[in-house]
Amino acid sequence: MKISTLAGFFLLLFMSGAELHSQTREYYQIKIYTFDNDQQQKLTDEYLANAYLPALHRLGINSVGVFKTRPEHSKEKTQTFVLIPLSDLSQLETIPDALAQDRKHTKSGKDYLTAPHNEPPYARIESIVLRAFDHMPQMKPSTVEGPRKDRIYELRSYEGATEALHENKVEMFNKGGEIKIFEDLGFNAVFYGQVLSGCHMPNLMYMTTFKDQESRDTHWDAFRNAPEWHALKNQAPYQNNVSGSKTFFLYPTAYSDY
Repeated sequence: MKISTLAGFFLLLFMSGAELHSQTREYYQIKIYTFDNDQQQKLTDEYLANAYLPALHRLGINSVGVFKTRPEHSKEKTQTFVLIPLSDLSQLETIPDALAQDRKHTKSGKDYLTAPHNEPPYARIESIVLRAFDHMPQMKPSTVEGPRKDRIYELRSYEGATEALHENKVEMFNKGGEIKIFEDLGFNAVFYGQVLSGCHMPNLMYMTTFKDQESRDTHWDAFRNAPEWHALKNQAPYQNNVSGSKTFFLYPTAYSDY
């Protein structure tokens, strides 16, 4: 085999491998912290900002989003959402072990990690594990600008009455073109994911981002009035595939990666 031909062969293999890698579907963990008081929230904020996120960065896990519920939209207790991208589900097991061995992490997070039983740093933690959709296999950290306190990070959960109807809704996003409609209208989606483990299954979740409430409302008006959306939602195969939904209106903390 000639050198030029051989080089071309290996280049093709490299490009094919790179393309395959770029299309690898990520996993996500969403950790939801619920608090009973401001002191708990303050202690957890200090831990996340000074110990947890820096430790994840040292492990090569970047683009970690940390968000708080917008008080004007939430009637529940104050919550903090942490969105962690994962390349493999095994990281759910290996990350805690790595953090426990990270001296910088244990030192910086000492107050949180060693909190006494009668002064816990949170009320509860909920964990949701998701797998990215085919048509958006990689997270796209938001590039929305403007004051963080004004930004709207909208996290939505769509539940299906049955597993089959849930899969149908996932297909509606992927093959049906719902993701493309959001892209064309500039919704700045961070991720779309199918929940693998959570308390509202079967369900999917996705996050879109806007610079402020006005921008958010304008974008959703455009979506509701889009001819493409009307054509899609009226297709016979995609009827009755959402039995319930929940929306969380969030804003990024000062120490969030985006």
